[in-house]
Amino acid sequence: MLRLSSVAWILAITLLTQQPVLAAEPPVSFSRQIKPILSNRCFACHGPDEAERQADLRLDLPTDENKKLIAPGDVAASELIARIISDDPEVRMPPAASKKPTVPAAEVELLKRWVAEGAKFDSHWAYQVPVRTTPPKVAGDSWSRGAIDQFIFAAAKERKLAPSSEADRTTLLRRLSFDLTGLPPTPAEVDAFLRDTSADAYEKQVQRLLASKHFGERMALYWLDIVRYADTGGYHSDNHRDVWMYRDYVISAFNSNKPFDEFTREQLAGDLLPGATDETRIASGFNRLLQTTEEGGAQAKEYSAKYQADRVRNTAAIWLASTMGCCECHNHKFDPFTARDFYSMAAFFADVNERAVGRQDQTKIMTEVHRQKLAEIDAKLAAVKKELSESSPAYLEAFALWQKELQAQASGVKLEWNTPAPLETKTLDGSTYALQDDRVLKSTAATPNQETILVTLPINEKPITAIRLEVFVDPAFAGKGLAKGGNGNVVMTEFVAEKIAADGSATKLEMARAEADFSQPTYDISGAIDDKNDTGWAVSGHQTPADHVALFVLKQPLAAAADTTLRIALQHRSQFPQHVFGKFRLSTTSSDKPALTTSPVSPSLAEAVLTPDDKRTDEQKKLLDADFRRTTPVLADARARELTLEKERKEVDASIPTTLVSMSGAPRVVRILPRGNWLDDSGEIVTAAVPAFLPQVTGKDGAAPSRLDFANWMVARENPLTARVFVNRVWKLAFGEGLVETLDDFGSQGAQPTHPELLDYLAVDFIESKWNVKRLFETILTSSAYRQSSLGTPELLAADPANQLFLRQNRFRIDAEMVRDNALFTSGLLVPQIGGPSVKPYQPAGYWQYLNFPRREWQNDTGDAQYRRGLYTYWQRTFLHPSLAAFDAPSREECTVERPRSNTPQQALVLLNDPTYVESARNLAVKILKQGGESTEQRLQFGYRTVVSREARPAELAILTELLAKHLQEYEANPSSAAELLAIGMSGSPADIPAPQLAAWTSISRVLLNLHEGITRN
Repeated sequence: MLRLSSVAWILAITLLTQQPVLAAEPPVSFSRQIKPILSNRCFACHGPDEAERQADLRLDLPTDENKKLIAPGDVAASELIARIISDDPEVRMPPAASKKPTVPAAEVELLKRWVAEGAKFDSHWAYQVPVRTTPPKVAGDSWSRGAIDQFIFAAAKERKLAPSSEADRTTLLRRLSFDLTGLPPTPAEVDAFLRDTSADAYEKQVQRLLASKHFGERMALYWLDIVRYADTGGYHSDNHRDVWMYRDYVISAFNSNKPFDEFTREQLAGDLLPGATDETRIASGFNRLLQTTEEGGAQAKEYSAKYQADRVRNTAAIWLASTMGCCECHNHKFDPFTARDFYSMAAFFADVNERAVGRQDQTKIMTEVHRQKLAEIDAKLAAVKKELSESSPAYLEAFALWQKELQAQASGVKLEWNTPAPLETKTLDGSTYALQDDRVLKSTAATPNQETILVTLPINEKPITAIRLEVFVDPAFAGKGLAKGGNGNVVMTEFVAEKIAADGSATKLEMARAEADFSQPTYDISGAIDDKNDTGWAVSGHQTPADHVALFVLKQPLAAAADTTLRIALQHRSQFPQHVFGKFRLSTTSSDKPALTTSPVSPSLAEAVLTPDDKRTDEQKKLLDADFRRTTPVLADARARELTLEKERKEVDASIPTTLVSMSGAPRVVRILPRGNWLDDSGEIVTAAVPAFLPQVTGKDGAAPSRLDFANWMVARENPLTARVFVNRVWKLAFGEGLVETLDDFGSQGAQPTHPELLDYLAVDFIESKWNVKRLFETILTSSAYRQSSLGTPELLAADPANQLFLRQNRFRIDAEMVRDNALFTSGLLVPQIGGPSVKPYQPAGYWQYLNFPRREWQNDTGDAQYRRGLYTYWQRTFLHPSLAAFDAPSREECTVERPRSNTPQQALVLLNDPTYVESARNLAVKILKQGGESTEQRLQFGYRTVVSREARPAELAILTELLAKHLQEYEANPSSAAELLAIGMSGSPADIPAPQLAAWTSISRVLLNLHEGITRN
């Protein structure tokens, strides 16, 4: 037997360990590998949609029928395989008539492997609750900084590829700045980063930018696309509505790092949260962001159906990345969503109060600024009112003198009118009245819709010539008005006076005339004595509540007689419910010239002042005190200050902004609409429920779940979609593409995740971090994967042209609003104010000429509002701002999770000629000339560093130097052309720079702002 030396043993072991170890191929996954093949080619006829299913065969789920067809474990006996590979057009699947492509050879082999392995079904990947997976460890991996990189690196190694090198620091900072704030870095920020040699220099930049107030603006820009935010209603005349407070809420939520589960709950059901606040009510405005109509001829029932469909369609897209829109008419053809699921989800929103047709009601919400202003005014008002209520010695002296003067003025008034205690008061419709000390009758029960009040009065020794009716407001009445119920107004349809004889017989007394101190238009006092119930006396008590008095003059005086009384009937029989006197008093006079008053003093005031002090009622004392305080010079200054403060308060109150919020009411009936037909009421009525195939949610005590229950379900741990969907979209913001390419479709027709384990890892980590959005960003942005250069090697570009492996970064043009922000920011014009109403930057005249009902004209804003970020630009859905439209901003009629990116000559023309960009170029030129140095080269370098964060190359300097000289010569020869260029925009030009020089440098700046590099996130 041969013995091997120790050296030989070592050599043998070394050779063995150097041989590649071939891992067993993992089993074929139905959901990830087989289902996409069948979905694209078979599900139209053999999928979830019962109505379209052929041969009673379903291939998306395991059934007895498809088991016979598939023959698990026996490829040779599988009719599925035989049909797919058959050359016979009568047998082959999919059939030619379906116009589906044949199954390619690689996919056929995959199907065969699946059948051979037993044809095991599993649920679709997106409908399985995500589970945290352990990041793979690959020998020799020195690139990975964390879990993200380990997943990326392992996938690269499987394909024998390597990640790209790290981008240079300038590129990294520009990338971070655009991704986290939507703005470029300043030259000073670039220099500071380049000088920072600490190990965590990059991480500090990530933290700095996440803490920026502009982070919320950048995130809002994306979120507002998703939730279809706009400043107009959309349908028909596309009229204005106020919802900017919702935009402010979104900005604040991201800046404050509000957990995403709270962010979701507040938007779906912020009005239903225990202890709901103004903030959560504003958030609930999400439910009101859909398109609405004000068209006069629109059918309310049709638009209610549109609104419920819109909410389901968009809510499913926003949080579930699911295409439920098709289920409005039929069951989904590829995914397990049904029409019942669609309308059951609509039922969650059936409680949201709204107008099906017409202008939506706005709700006032106080901002902190308004709250502080009102608190200051109220404090001052309280001090003034206290001063007005105090009784100083000077006040008491003046009050005594005033009463003497008033008694002199009121002399004869008390004798003129007699206010006897009623002998009887009764009503015909159930209300009751109690007699007060001052002979006032006041309602003591609920007010019926109509009422007749009968008051019987004694007749004095002298004949009665007229009757006076006084009606009084009361702070306890509706609107502090004249009626206890209704809206505070009153309508007395008839005033009837009758003489009641001893035997009970009644004789109606005819009226000569009626007078009143005030009558509401179309409700004159004369209507109370015309024997008609469709007329009457009203006094606008719902708008300007105040005491009023009316006089009814008899045609013939009513003489006194034994056992004879006067009965007054106050009839309230109008169409307006509860418009009934709540507090009134009746008086009579024997004057031969009866009038409302014979003195400048009101009857009630005259009665009070002529009553001896010790016999005055509390009401009379209050009346005298209040009247004196309203008129005395002693308190004139305080009254003036009170009026000024009350005016200020009204002005502040009028300026409180309004917004659309959710308000829960009685839920509308929701039924399944066959084929989505709003005219067809034959469908089954449904209650609120989530899709049947997903984890379920129940309401309290067995009741149907509420909108709040739905919101909680949306972010429940067992919901398999929400966390994945949001994580995927954040990944898209960081890489330009999602781990799932179809950001709005996680269903069977959507793309498969390129790195499914990584997606699930991030989703679970996101949930376990308590839905911490900034932590998610930090995790992704500090990875080696994010820091890669976008310059892939030829080998990498050939192997992965679409960059699905994320082995390099992506380059793409920044969004429309950011293009404009970039120009304003680099020029120094940008006003960095956060939040507030939408603004109107320059727009071509006449662009709105086809907007009707009403006709409108765009008015360019002035001052700071002209230079706000694009996020705040007024969003007219049917006529989107043309500069934004040129760079692919959406109309926001529907949820938009990814904007298209075009590259057109029109975009270059916008950058060259839009007034915003020309004005920005001029201001950039001023900045270059004043801060860029003395020489042309220094100034050009300054311009380059300001716009693209790097120095110009020699060839670039040569081109721009030549262009500058050419334009300077042209403008010196044509001063009017220079003046015309410099006149564009509102900011004006400095007088200390010669016009030709500034115009020439403005031309150079226009070139710089038009550079592709300047509007590209690299």
